[in-house]
Amino acid sequence: MRILQVHNFYQKPGGEDQVFAAEYELLTSRGHFVMQYSAHNDEIGRISGVRAGVRTIWNRQSYRDVRRLLKEHACDLLHAHNTFPLISPAIYYAAEAERVPVIQTLHNYRLLCPAANLFREGRVCEQCLGSRLAYHAVAHRCYRHSAPASATVSLMLAGHRIAGTWRSKVKTYIALTDFAKGKFIEGGLPEDRLTVKGNFLPVDPGAGSGSGGYALFIGRLAAGKGIGTLLGAWARLGEQLPLKIAGDGPMRESVRKQATQLNIDYLGRCPHAGVIELLKSAELLIFPSLWYEGLPMTIIEALACATPVIASSTGPINELIVDGVNGFRFLPGDADALVDCVRNVLAHPERRAPLRLSARADFEQRYTPERNYQSLMRIYDHALAGMDHL
Repeated sequence: MRILQVHNFYQKPGGEDQVFAAEYELLTSRGHFVMQYSAHNDEIGRISGVRAGVRTIWNRQSYRDVRRLLKEHACDLLHAHNTFPLISPAIYYAAEAERVPVIQTLHNYRLLCPAANLFREGRVCEQCLGSRLAYHAVAHRCYRHSAPASATVSLMLAGHRIAGTWRSKVKTYIALTDFAKGKFIEGGLPEDRLTVKGNFLPVDPGAGSGSGGYALFIGRLAAGKGIGTLLGAWARLGEQLPLKIAGDGPMRESVRKQATQLNIDYLGRCPHAGVIELLKSAELLIFPSLWYEGLPMTIIEALACATPVIASSTGPINELIVDGVNGFRFLPGDADALVDCVRNVLAHPERRAPLRLSARADFEQRYTPERNYQSLMRIYDHALAGMDHL
């Protein structure tokens, strides 16, 4: 196949960028031609706010560029990972003009929520779910804590909803989990255009030993990631199991300060290779998020390293972690429940080996490149079917 892959990079690298790169390598390694078209949010600082707002709704240059690339390279399909905010949905119309089907991976909840995370003031928020205009997001300044910026995103979503962009210009949407698929259907996307395909690891790190004698948290140090729950639990668990925290974010100083008082080793931001080594030696990965996640690469990496996961039961996590099989779940925000989960594992050392084996088996069954490639080809074949009759 000949594929145009599209992605708008955020200023801070994340899981979406990893998946974009991994799918490129996956496809090219199997003989497909892949052309990439991208933008980077660093550009926002070099243009006016008005211009950035206009480009969010409709970027004429993206339309021209994408139409030209599709034609010049005779692409069979366009696969977009992220178009927000600089590329814009204009590229869907460019693909339609060239009679090329569009695949859109839904890495977050942007089409349902201007903030993309369905989370506000420390809890899950679905007030804008299915609304024609996300006025709650404007009132609460949900995007970048700015009413004008929130209004721009809300107008983009509403304008394209009214124009029928979301319902008619994308051939297939890829949701990362069944949970996310259900939310997008609630939000108005056509069910017959939604399918589910998870992420994968391009390189298998191999199973670790889990002999390091510590629990591990990896991620952004932000309230929505459940940092308060994590610290509250380790105020009671510190003497029983040390905790290592790898990451950075707005709660960095608070974490650093409390780490000196608890049995916590704050490592700051770590290179990816270092994170993998930490996972291989960890007894447990702790994942206490309060908001709906997409499909966290951290959890997939933990399973690949045969590291059981103790995670909050938010949204899609219930599909990923099965109590007593590859980890345990606890109520979001409940530090006492997190303590009980950890103590339960510590009290039954005979369960650790089966947990590790099951975690690794889960990775091998669901998150390898070959499994993902098979799923991706089915999606592409389905998108191409019937295009000759359009």
